[in-house]
Amino acid sequence: MGNATATREHWSGAWGLVLAAAGSAIGLGNIWKFPYIVGENGGGAFVLVYLLCIAIIGAPVMICEFALGRHTQRNPVGAFQALAPKTSVLAHLVGLGVLLAGMFLLLFRCWGWGAILVGLGLLVFRYGWVLVGAMGVVAGFTILSFYSVVAGWTVGYVWKAVSGQLDFATVEAAKAHFNHFIVDPAWAVGCHFVFMALCVLIVYRGIKSGIERWSKILMPVLLLIILALIVRSLTLPGAMAGVRFYLTPDFAKINAGSVLTALGHAFFSLSLGMGAMITYGSYIDRKENIFSATLSVVGLDTLIALMAGLAIFPAVFAQGFGPDAGPGLVFQVLPTVFHQIPLGAFWAFLFFVLLLIAALTSGISLLEVVTAYFVDERGWKRHHAAVVFGGAIFLLGAFCAVSVADWSRLEWIHAFLVKVFGSAKGSFFDVMDNLSSNWLLPLGGLFISLFTGWIWGTKHALDEIRHGSSNFGDVHLLSLLAGLKDDPSHNSQVHVLTLASLWGIFIRFISPVAVLVAFLHTVGWIKLT
Repeated sequence: MGNATATREHWSGAWGLVLAAAGSAIGLGNIWKFPYIVGENGGGAFVLVYLLCIAIIGAPVMICEFALGRHTQRNPVGAFQALAPKTSVLAHLVGLGVLLAGMFLLLFRCWGWGAILVGLGLLVFRYGWVLVGAMGVVAGFTILSFYSVVAGWTVGYVWKAVSGQLDFATVEAAKAHFNHFIVDPAWAVGCHFVFMALCVLIVYRGIKSGIERWSKILMPVLLLIILALIVRSLTLPGAMAGVRFYLTPDFAKINAGSVLTALGHAFFSLSLGMGAMITYGSYIDRKENIFSATLSVVGLDTLIALMAGLAIFPAVFAQGFGPDAGPGLVFQVLPTVFHQIPLGAFWAFLFFVLLLIAALTSGISLLEVVTAYFVDERGWKRHHAAVVFGGAIFLLGAFCAVSVADWSRLEWIHAFLVKVFGSAKGSFFDVMDNLSSNWLLPLGGLFISLFTGWIWGTKHALDEIRHGSSNFGDVHLLSLLAGLKDDPSHNSQVHVLTLASLWGIFIRFISPVAVLVAFLHTVGWIKLT
């Protein structure tokens, strides 16, 4: 089944791990999505809520994923296969609930969803917790199929910046150009192909020679570019209005929806729930400090997101534009901003190169999740797996690329989905985005937390974390609640709060509940706003 772990490649050291994992986390979510959701949710107050979500939810779950990967030295499927018990009451309860829900839907003639839930419930009974690892591989595949389309837009805009085609005097002109660009099949599919080819070439080279080497090149370049953009942005007349908007908290604009948006983005931004950090964790040497690596990755990811806002909002305000432009902020408003400043074409080029680098470092981690599964569990050669599944993702992404605006080019798929599920809103691109972002990621994060906290156990996870981080669990308090009552270091007469106890409580209780609430709200099963 799996290849021997003795021959498994590892990162060359802590620096290689941090840059590669931070590269996975730092992507379009930081540079493209974070600034516009800050603009839509009132600025500085939302930033504080986001930082809180990163600290209390994102970091603990990332520690789990690193520990699962390093302990098993396997991909997400192999990791759960190695640690899952033969039978699990919790898994059977989940499977029973899903099965009953499916049968209930079938009684009401909801054939599509009913059949899917019945089949999923039977799979849970058959494979148990291993299905969570499989969800990670599927998530990596589906996310990259539409993510690479958006990344392809950055490839196109880098070329357009070089050739002087981003010279727009108004947002309307920039918007019309962008809308024409993304629905042009030649541009959309061609740029998508270029991006996927870059991902395949890097993953093809392996861990040290491919992913780590390019992460060590691309991440410093990304940091230098964003620093240059911040300096240029802050030196524009009127830039301080953007800084005040970005950094001044206005809690009157924060509601339950804002908090759930921040939580969801924290998960997406840190590449959690999709198997990427489990896969990258499997390449960590036992002597490396998982806790400090997590802090470094989370810190770098958050720093880049905050810096992106500092590069964008001062420039946007300086030129008289609003902060709430939504997803069009980067591709429609910023080209107009660059048009109005000296050497605008140069700054536009730098910005879209920055966006491309961020997308590329995330794209290679998503392809690596799929590649690692077929290398570990199916015995494929890395070269073959990278090329074959990079090609398969490209083909699925081509459907996303030609259907960004509507279903007109894929009407046969639309008709099938409507017949089976009753509706198919948006486009094929939106279906892939919704499946991945709203279902696979939060469910993956939820079940990873539950598995670590209640099935594998925080005690066993802590034993793994202690390799390279011996002081992580050597203080005391709330040990019983954290599931660490039998740990030798928790037998002191005096109990004080520790990192290990706090982490155990979050993983067992707070993280699963928070992710579950965010998931239920996102899919519309509960309303909190």
